[in-house]
Amino acid sequence: MTISSLVYAERNPNGHWWASGGLALCGLAGLCWTTVLARQGRQAPGRVGIWILGLGYLCMMWCALLPERLLRIPKSHDALALAAFVGICVGMVHATLRAATLRGVQRGEASGSARLAPVIFAGAALAPIVLAALAQAYVSYELPELKWVNLAWRARGVPLYLSFAFWEWVTCAVFSVYMVALARNTLAECRSS
Repeated sequence: MTISSLVYAERNPNGHWWASGGLALCGLAGLCWTTVLARQGRQAPGRVGIWILGLGYLCMMWCALLPERLLRIPKSHDALALAAFVGICVGMVHATLRAATLRGVQRGEASGSARLAPVIFAGAALAPIVLAALAQAYVSYELPELKWVNLAWRARGVPLYLSFAFWEWVTCAVFSVYMVALARNTLAECRSS
């Protein structure tokens, strides 16, 4: 089941409030964190990435708090969810690249491979997204009769790793690990200065 399906009352009648509350709290916590980062003068070179990340968290919060039936705008949940995903993804990759580059500079690494390592590290966060796109392209080509996101996939014997929901959850886990690493890095920077 996709993360978005969890916040709809008709798709998750017993748990949609928990899902909405959890997503809203995660978005609020991320927004608070990025606000603190943006206010720190040391963050000036990475300010754009931090603001994009904050915008992603704001969209995440609103996506969870504003059900489509209240907005009365067709596909408003999808638009907010996509904006949240893109904002968090771009902001996280930008912040990770900045943090990894700064760490290399602090260590005095200047070789070509030392400059490439932060790019690879930041880009690795995008691996689940690329794999999700490849899986969806394969399914669209080989099994065009299947709906994009549907629980009927299990009954048809489609492998789990081909479902969008699987890659959405994997991406959520990868992003969570990266965010924890970024938060720890930020705390270490604050303590050292």
